[in-house]
Amino acid sequence: MQDMFVSEIWSMVKTGHGNAILLKPRNMEIAVPIFIGTLEMQSILIAQEGMKLPRPLTHDLFLNMLEQVNLLIKRVEVHELKDDTFRARLIITGGEYFNEKPLVLDSRPSDAFALAARKRCPILVASSVIDQAGIPIDYFIDTPEESPEAADKYGSLMEQLDRAVINEEYEQAAQIRDMLKMLENENR
Repeated sequence: MQDMFVSEIWSMVKTGHGNAILLKPRNMEIAVPIFIGTLEMQSILIAQEGMKLPRPLTHDLFLNMLEQVNLLIKRVEVHELKDDTFRARLIITGGEYFNEKPLVLDSRPSDAFALAARKRCPILVASSVIDQAGIPIDYFIDTPEESPEAADKYGSLMEQLDRAVINEEYEQAAQIRDMLKMLENENR
């Protein structure tokens, strides 16, 4: 079994190409961008704000059903990135499913995040997913001060990285991320 890292929804961003959740593993200066739909983003925001709606949303309905049969979501795992598609699963316990033998359900990451936000359960991300799609936090915050030539190269790579993330080309984004790390190390 591969290493899994507890992560948090660090930020949600709206781009010209869709909405993205930025997952940040604890004690790492990396974020993993995962693009999601508008309705799922709204559902996550509603949960994070603790808003109570007059009627249950689909995610609320699912959790109500689980409660009725004495099951609960123990954690959410983003366990794989395959063919530019993130794969998540729900780890459910209760009833005949216990910690050593939980019920494992395949899930879209966006739905898993909406459920985790409601139940405040942990989100774990596999090390392989972080390695493939992780982007330095600095990318989302600011750029380092360097010589004009290094800044031009850094800026060009950042633009390429931005395009790769927007186009959900995570393998290419990981390669660009590695080049950025090398450039940052050279300038230290």
